[in-house]
Amino acid sequence: MYKKILLPTDGSKNSYKAIKHAYEIAKDEDAEILVLNVVDSKHLTSLPEDALTDEALSVFEKQSEVVTERVVKQIEEIDSDFATKVSTLSVEGNPVEAILKVSDKKNIDLIVIASSGKHMLDRFLLGSVTEKTIRYSKVPVLVIPTTKK
Repeated sequence: MYKKILLPTDGSKNSYKAIKHAYEIAKDEDAEILVLNVVDSKHLTSLPEDALTDEALSVFEKQSEVVTERVVKQIEEIDSDFATKVSTLSVEGNPVEAILKVSDKKNIDLIVIASSGKHMLDRFLLGSVTEKTIRYSKVPVLVIPTTKK
């Protein structure tokens, strides 16, 4: 049923549960996992223009690569015999738009994403990446709730 699973991640502790769920589904379905990290462009546009040097942009790219590679390592730690293909992708832009665009272009069958755990007022006023992904996605979205500790 699911052959391509999109796993958007920001590298937070909250995303680890989503990693475990995506892995279990991929294992059961013999599916591919695409790990996605989005560098939020609103953070880049708030910087002064002279701060956006090639070196500064390289730092964002390297950080995104660290996040996606950490997810791959976490999957390998769950099961070192995991035979399903895991690929990574880092993009710059609005997180929701990027998730939806990648989902569409890569023919994703399922998105597995952690809930943000934000306070309800924040979610109401600002909207969350998870909530907007659910609202606009053309494919099923599995939201993994986070527990506060």
